Amino acid sequence: MKKVLAINSGSSSFKYKLFSFPDEKVIASGMADRVGLENAVFKIKLSNGREYIRNTNIPDQSAAVKLLMEDLKKFKVVKSLKEIAGVGHRVVNGGEIFKSSAVIDEKKLQQIIDLGELAPLHNIPEATGIKAFMKIIPDVPQVAVFDTSYHTSLDPIHYLYSIPYKYYKEYGIRKYGAHGTSVDYIAPRAARMMGKNPNIVRLIVCHLGSGASITAVRHGKSFDTSMGFSPLTGVTMGTRSGDFDPSAIQHLMHKTGMSIDEVIEMLNHESGMLGISGVSSDMRDLIDSKQKSAKLARRIFINRIVRYVGAYAAEMNGVDGIVFTAGVGEHDPGVRAGVMSSLRYLGLDPDFKANRTDGEKFISKPNSKVKALIVPTNEELMIAREVIRLTR
Repeated sequence: MKKVLAINSGSSSFKYKLFSFPDEKVIASGMADRVGLENAVFKIKLSNGREYIRNTNIPDQSAAVKLLMEDLKKFKVVKSLKEIAGVGHRVVNGGEIFKSSAVIDEKKLQQIIDLGELAPLHNIPEATGIKAFMKIIPDVPQVAVFDTSYHTSLDPIHYLYSIPYKYYKEYGIRKYGAHGTSVDYIAPRAARMMGKNPNIVRLIVCHLGSGASITAVRHGKSFDTSMGFSPLTGVTMGTRSGDFDPSAIQHLMHKTGMSIDEVIEMLNHESGMLGISGVSSDMRDLIDSKQKSAKLARRIFINRIVRYVGAYAAEMNGVDGIVFTAGVGEHDPGVRAGVMSSLRYLGLDPDFKANRTDGEKFISKPNSKVKALIVPTNEELMIAREVIRLTR
């Protein structure tokens, strides 16, 4: 039996799951939160359901990795760290260098860092996490699983921007997409639920969380996706603006005196649901709020999803299933209901009673021409499977 760690690193956190193979069971999971900040927390949940939480100083990713290794031995999840066959890391952007997952050495690690220009909020923290594991358990293979790899199937008509072609050739300015690891799990699972061949069914996957993207899947591959050169574009998100006219950036700079970096910072961290509502980036807070701006933010969020779903249905000449996943997609019936209500023209007949509760299931009526489904994502399992594939 092999044990594989799947890691999802952030700038001040990382989530982890330890799987056993070949049964693919989770034998430990948890997270380090507020890494490098005050009131840091480390959590571990064991397969027996027991959870241990401690407030401790976690100055950096290396310290968090060390705590994880200590807890795995302390709670007898492993007798020795040599039992860990490999560690898989989610990396958002592999650019045009990484077409698929890769075992990481020092050269590849530097390439991931260099690609941080394409995803500055993600690649650098993820590379820091990989480096920490390489230092603490140097003999264990480290595998990077890239969100963008799934979208390498995009046609140039979908990934090229309408700017001089030389900027793509010289600087790689193109659509890369994101959430590919999630969609790679969701699409075949949804096809099986529908009793359809994954290589034939036309799906639109709505990965709706703090970051949100819409992906059209045709012939079992990414056909088009809403996130672009960076995860900033596409639908409105928690703190990200989504699609935004570049001329307005220039206008804001002239009017406010902000630098280009300050405007991009604003579009990434102060916009989206937070910027519109002035209340919060969290959907749960917006539901509870009595502010009109909070309700407006939710309506805009739903509208942008519907806009992309409609566009992709047109591009694929129809759609067989609309799939909701990730934090908001899996747990916000109001958003799902709002989206489904606007898609009746496609032949979607919503089952609003089924939609009231969460869990993997259909939320459209049995005779609905276009199916609507909730499919909880499992990016960590996909990451662990890639570790097994590459280290076998």
